[in-house]
Amino acid sequence: MKLGVLTVLFQDKSLDETLDIVKSLGLDAVELGTGNYPGNAHCNPDELLADETKIAELQRKLDEKGLIISALSCHGNPLHPQKEVAQQFHDTWRKTVLLAEKLGIDCINVFSGCPGDSDQSLYPNWVTCAWPPDYLEILNWQWEQKLTPYWKEEAAFANQHHVSKIAFEMHPGFMVYNPETLLRLREAVGNSIGANFDPSHLLWQGIDPVEAIKLLGKHGAIFHAHAKDVYLDRTNIQRNGVLDTKPYGDIMNRSWTFRSVGYGMQEATWKQIVSMLRVVGYDGVLSIEHEDALASVEEGFAKAVEMLKRSILRESPGEMWWA
Repeated sequence: MKLGVLTVLFQDKSLDETLDIVKSLGLDAVELGTGNYPGNAHCNPDELLADETKIAELQRKLDEKGLIISALSCHGNPLHPQKEVAQQFHDTWRKTVLLAEKLGIDCINVFSGCPGDSDQSLYPNWVTCAWPPDYLEILNWQWEQKLTPYWKEEAAFANQHHVSKIAFEMHPGFMVYNPETLLRLREAVGNSIGANFDPSHLLWQGIDPVEAIKLLGKHGAIFHAHAKDVYLDRTNIQRNGVLDTKPYGDIMNRSWTFRSVGYGMQEATWKQIVSMLRVVGYDGVLSIEHEDALASVEEGFAKAVEMLKRSILRESPGEMWWA
C-alpha cells in the first residue's frame, strides 16, 4: 500500500511548494483536485487541456519527485435542480475525464449528486426517512428519473475515454451515502461504479468501516481510499442523535467532528482498516484528507502521516511458512 494526500489542503501554496512538502514527508502519491468543491489550485483542466506542454510539465514535476497521481477529484452535484448550477458541476466532471485520459489516470473521485423533489425545485432534497409516503415517492423519482440515467450516460462517456473507475465518496447529503446505496447504483449502472472509501462519513452514521470494506470488497467495489478521521461525542449523540446541522466550528455541542487521523479512531482501528483493505484486494493509495478545526494544516497533516506510516503495510505478504 502507498500513502498519499489530497492536495487541496495546500491550495494556498504553489504546486512546486506542495510537491516539496509531500516529498519531504516521505509520501508516494498525490490526489489532485480539478474543480467543483475541491477547487483546482494545482490542476486546472482548462489550462492543461488547452496546452499539452503543460500536461507534460505536470508529469515531469511529479516524476522528478518520484510521485504518482492516485486519482483526480471533482466532487460536485451534477444533479442539482438549478440547471445552470448542475451544468457547471457536469462540465468540470467531463473536462476531468478528458484530462484523466491525457494523464493515463483511470480513477476519478466524485459525489453522486442529489436532485430536488421535482423538476421545479430550487434546492437538493436528501431523503432520510420512509414516512410519510411522500418521501418514498420523491426517492423513487430521484433514482429512476435523475440518478440512474445520469450515471449510465456518464459511465459510458468515461469508458470511451479509458476512465474505468468512477469512485463515489459515500457522503450524507447525496444519494450515494452508504454501502447499500453505492451497490444499488453499481448494480443499475455497471462495474465502473465503485467507492472512494472514506471511513469518516460512515462512522458518524453508525457504520463499522471494517465491515463496510468487507462488504464492498466482496463486490470488487473499492477503487480508491481516503484517510480522514472523525471524533464522536457520545454525550451529544445520546442527547440529539447523529444528524447534526450545527456549524463545524461548534465543536463543544456537535455530535461529531472531523479530525486529523488518529484523533478520532484509535490507531488499532486504523490498522484494522488497512488490514481489511488488503484482505479484499485493495493495495493502492491511502490518500490523506485533512479537515480538522483543532489542528493547523501543517501539524494535522504531519501527525496523520506519522500515524499512518506505522499502520500501512507496504511489502507484499510472504508465504505462510507456518501453515
